[in-house]
Amino acid sequence: MASGWFYLSCMVLGSLGSMCILFTAYWMQYWRGGFAWDGTVLMFNWHPVLMVAGMVVLYGAASLVYRLPSSWVGPRLPWKVLHAALHLLAFTCTVVGLIAVFRFHNHSRIAHLYSLHSWLGITTVVLFACQWFLGFAVFLLPWASQWLRSLLKPLHVFFGACILSLSITSVISGVNEKLFFVLKNATKPYSSLPGEAVFANSTGLLVVAFGLLVLYVLLASSWKRPDPGALTDRQPLLHDRE
Repeated sequence: MASGWFYLSCMVLGSLGSMCILFTAYWMQYWRGGFAWDGTVLMFNWHPVLMVAGMVVLYGAASLVYRLPSSWVGPRLPWKVLHAALHLLAFTCTVVGLIAVFRFHNHSRIAHLYSLHSWLGITTVVLFACQWFLGFAVFLLPWASQWLRSLLKPLHVFFGACILSLSITSVISGVNEKLFFVLKNATKPYSSLPGEAVFANSTGLLVVAFGLLVLYVLLASSWKRPDPGALTDRQPLLHDRE
């Protein structure tokens, strides 16, 4: 029954994650003029789409790899590779998203990293980079001892959840900041809740819902990988031939 609820949650997460990306892309396309790669504001429009796709949706999906029941048996290496690859794809989207916003700021002569949103965002990205390299070096490469992996695993899991939480916070603050910047004229102020504001706020709520469900699945004890006991990371979990 727990497995059934897990896969139902995965279906909901897949739907929510797709909606987060599609809603953000639609917002940028319909209300903000679309996309380009020329240093203008149309280049900036890639930033929210890629950050939501990378730091929230792909990051959340990568975090849940070890919650799949099929990952509980057999060798761990393929699941480790999938976990690392999804995170690397998320990080790649994030880097391209940062390039888009920095090039736009340079082109428009706007100061960098002055807002709380930018501070939260860059802190999250730095933590993500450190988390990925630590995970790759300790948990994927074969040199680390079982003792070191056991010592660092709780920290790895804790900071993984923290990074996702910071990503959600960064997205919400970014949505709010963008709306304050673009909806400040007298005819359609943010406070009057024009259509763009309602749509963007709804997109933010979708991001929050996705993130909270990911965190719930991560914290649900019945969906955690069973303790392999005395087996090491290099030994197959499926040791019983019954």
